[in-house]
Amino acid sequence: MAKLIVHQECIPDKNELIKICPFGAMEVQDGAVVINAACKMCRLCVKKGPKGAVEYVEDKKKPEIDKSAWKGIAVYADHVDGNIHPVTYELIGKAKEMAAVTKQEVYVLFMGKNIQEKSREILHYGADKVFVYDKEELARFQIEPYTAVFEDFIKTVKPSSILVGATTVGRQLAPRVAARMKTGLTADCTILQMNENTDLSQIRPAFGGNIMAHIKTPNHRPQIATVRYKIMNAPKRSEKETGEIISCDIDRKKLTSHVEVLDILPKEKETFIENSDVLIVAGRGVKKEEDLKLLKELADLLGGQVACTRPMAESGWLEAKYQIGLSGRTVRPKLIITCGVSGAIQFVAGMNHSDTIFAINNDPKAPIFKSAHYCLIGNLYEILPKLIAKIKEKRGA
Repeated sequence: MAKLIVHQECIPDKNELIKICPFGAMEVQDGAVVINAACKMCRLCVKKGPKGAVEYVEDKKKPEIDKSAWKGIAVYADHVDGNIHPVTYELIGKAKEMAAVTKQEVYVLFMGKNIQEKSREILHYGADKVFVYDKEELARFQIEPYTAVFEDFIKTVKPSSILVGATTVGRQLAPRVAARMKTGLTADCTILQMNENTDLSQIRPAFGGNIMAHIKTPNHRPQIATVRYKIMNAPKRSEKETGEIISCDIDRKKLTSHVEVLDILPKEKETFIENSDVLIVAGRGVKKEEDLKLLKELADLLGGQVACTRPMAESGWLEAKYQIGLSGRTVRPKLIITCGVSGAIQFVAGMNHSDTIFAINNDPKAPIFKSAHYCLIGNLYEILPKLIAKIKEKRGA
C-alpha cells in the first residue's frame, strides 16, 4: 500500500499544514505532525502544503504472476455419498460459459469414497475432465484431508479459477483452501464475468445489498469464488457422456485428521424452500402469527410452501430456514406469491430469478412491484380469501 511520510524539518507552520486536510487526519503529537487513521490518501497535503513537507511513497509492485501457467476453470463437486448437490451442475454450466471466453477447459474436482462410477454422471453435463480422488479417508467431509486433496489438485492441474458451491461444506472448505494457496476468495457471488486474459470479475452485494462490489484478484492464482445454489443456470443433462475421468493419487499421510468422527446420525428428511416450485411469502403486511394459516392454506392448495422475510423470522413466527434473502436462502421457484412484502433489495436478491413473481401489497409505491411480473394493489386479507375460494372453485369444477 502507498503511504505518506511527513518531513518535520520542512514545516514552517504546523497549524497551517494541519488546516489543509479536509478530513482532520493530521494532528500534532509530542511536537510533531502525524497522520492518523482518518487519512483518505487524497494527497492535498502533498499538493498544497509546504514544499517537501509531505511525501507520497508508493510500495514497490509485486512481480506479476505468470498467468499462462494457470489454465482452465475448475468446479468443486459437492456431494454426500456420491449424490451430487445440484449447485455443482449450475457451476459447471457457468464454468462452460466462462471457458468459452478464454478457450480453455472445464475441470471438476470430485473427492470421496467409492465414487469412481458415480463420477460418470458429471460427464453428462459437459465437463472436459473430472479429477477423482477415491480414498477411504475421504468417505466423510473432514477439513484437513479435504484441504490437502484440494491443494494437491491445484498444484497438479493449476486451474486459473475455481468455483465452489456456498453449501455447508463449501463455506468451510473454500476459505481454508484460499488461505493455503495465499490467494483471494469472494463469497456468495451473484455475477461472474471472465475476461480473455483469464482475470475473473467477481460481483456480489455488499453493505446490506445497497451496493454491488466488483472484485478482482489479477495478480493471484487461482481465483476462488463461492456461489449459492439457485443463482446460476444448470445445463441440460446430455444423454451422451463427454470428457474424461482422471483417477488421482495422493500420499495417504496427507489425509490424516486431528478430528475423529465417532458416529453419524442421519437427519430427519425435510423439504427445503430452495427445492419448492411454489412459495407463498409472508412479509410485514401479515399482522398476526395466526394469520399465517391463511398463507399456509394457499400454499397447500398450490402444492407449495410458506416462506418469509427477515422480520418474520426475527420475530420467531417462522424458523430461519424459511427466510428468503441475502441473510437467508436463495430461491428460484416456478411461482412465488409475496404477501405484504415491501421488497427490500436484500430480499429481492434472494428471489429475483423466480420464473413468475406475483406481488400483493396495499402500497402502490412498494419496491417489490419493480421486480414482480404481476402486481396486485390491495389488502392481502381481502385478496387471499378470494384467491383461495377461486382455486377451490376451479378444483371443484
